[in-house]
Amino acid sequence: MTSQRYDFIIVGGGSAGSALANRLSADPSNRVLVLEAGRADYPWDVFIHMPAALTFPIGSRFYDWKYESEPEPYMHNRRIYHARGKVLGGSSSINGMIFQRGNPMDFERWGADPGMQTWDYAHCLPYFNKMENCLAADPDDPFRGHDGPLVLERGPATNPLFGAMMEAAKQAGYPLTTDVNGEQQEGFAPFDRNVRNGRRLSAARAYLHPAMKRPNLEVRTRSFVSRVLFEGRRATGVEYTKGGSRTPRRVYAGEVILCGGAINTPQILQLSGVGNAAELRALDIDPVHHLPGVGENLQDHLEVYVQYACTQPVSMQPYLAKWRAPWIGAQWLFLRKGPGATNHFEAGGFARSNDDVAYPNLMFHFLPIAVRYDGSAPSGGHGYQVHVGPMYSDARGSVKIKSRDPRVHPALRFNYLSTEQDRREWVEAIRVSRAILNQPALDAFNGGEISPGPSVATDEEVLDWVAREGETALHPSCTAKMGTDELSVVDPTSMRVHGLEGLRVVDASVMPYVTNGNIYAPVMMVAEKAADLILGNTPLAPSSVQFYRHGRGR
Repeated sequence: MTSQRYDFIIVGGGSAGSALANRLSADPSNRVLVLEAGRADYPWDVFIHMPAALTFPIGSRFYDWKYESEPEPYMHNRRIYHARGKVLGGSSSINGMIFQRGNPMDFERWGADPGMQTWDYAHCLPYFNKMENCLAADPDDPFRGHDGPLVLERGPATNPLFGAMMEAAKQAGYPLTTDVNGEQQEGFAPFDRNVRNGRRLSAARAYLHPAMKRPNLEVRTRSFVSRVLFEGRRATGVEYTKGGSRTPRRVYAGEVILCGGAINTPQILQLSGVGNAAELRALDIDPVHHLPGVGENLQDHLEVYVQYACTQPVSMQPYLAKWRAPWIGAQWLFLRKGPGATNHFEAGGFARSNDDVAYPNLMFHFLPIAVRYDGSAPSGGHGYQVHVGPMYSDARGSVKIKSRDPRVHPALRFNYLSTEQDRREWVEAIRVSRAILNQPALDAFNGGEISPGPSVATDEEVLDWVAREGETALHPSCTAKMGTDELSVVDPTSMRVHGLEGLRVVDASVMPYVTNGNIYAPVMMVAEKAADLILGNTPLAPSSVQFYRHGRGR
């Protein structure tokens, strides 16, 4: 075993870990170590850096931890596949590059919980602005940042299908908006993307690599952390293995910060003796601290593809042909242009499926091709689709370890479709999707519904189809939530694990409720805000700008 000591050990070089490594190491007196279980995001790796190559890493053992849920009882006992990044940058190195903050009302909901007052929208907006440089925003826009490390490009959405879909949404009675991350989220618009000059801009590229030249920051890849080390109730370091070795190593620090995400963070806590004491004893793990909320409150977004045939040759379908791949690759490699330089999720929107919700509960991603995440396409040639799903389902699940062996994946139970609200909103989601996609604006392209198809009509048929075809949108969260109630895990004023010293959590697991969009942007905001809390900096002053509220305007 080796013995070394740092000021901070960051477990996980993913989205939050990359941001924290940059901010904590900015002070040269802080010695920071990042331990990432995956490999480096090599600059020559086209599958990471080419935006359109996003289908390749997902499902590959070289890039993806390849989790699966337990059989989901309301989805015909299917095991739902869950991709998580196994590389520097974490899931930001393999995701769809869609940048969505969530609705301001999401953070008002966070701030309304006991002890969470400093996590409302007014307190979070300054950190969203700090982290981003939105190239499409007006320099005087108080809702957007202009000099942060996350450079955001807005989707050009020049394919005629995007324009037709926008007009169709308007014809169906849904508003357009200028910026879904700005004053008014509700509506349809081109999307911000983590793409810069035709290349994926992951958290590792934006935050970690610029800081790696600092002598006080060390990054170790292929370093698999198995548990946190404690002296009493104080975390003193971690145990990990390097590469393919099974020989444990130990490294010590004044603070250990878990940034493994909503699956790995509760797993490490439980393996370290922090969690439900009875469940840990059943696995012959000696409890360090009884904290029953660890691994509970799991939330996610389920989605489906509503696909239509296209009667005009304007979709991206021809670019799926294998013979085009060398040309697409060369055009991207040498010019950073062409079909390889975009994630193709260039526009979409947010809508309310009924009048009872205060803010949008559905998100739509438009895609000018009919294709699955794994790159497979239905027969029939040209097509288009929307990805749609409810955004704040009240279904709750759990992450529970099954073994003392850290390499055994934990049991993931999401309980999709298990609540009345969830099922009702799914029926509404398909109805709204069809209403938009059958508007006159799309008549010139509409070749009929491919999936789910005309045979899926009744509420029962819709729910059965969703149960058979639904996939995760890859937004697991909330398994070590901030708060002060009996199931809270993290102190919202310090990011420390309740009842322990020297141990903090900063990642998607600390969210009390999943936000209504892709979760990468909120995770990065949490990391930026947490850095100030950890360093003892004066927090950024809360914003006084007023955001749009349905029925009341600004």
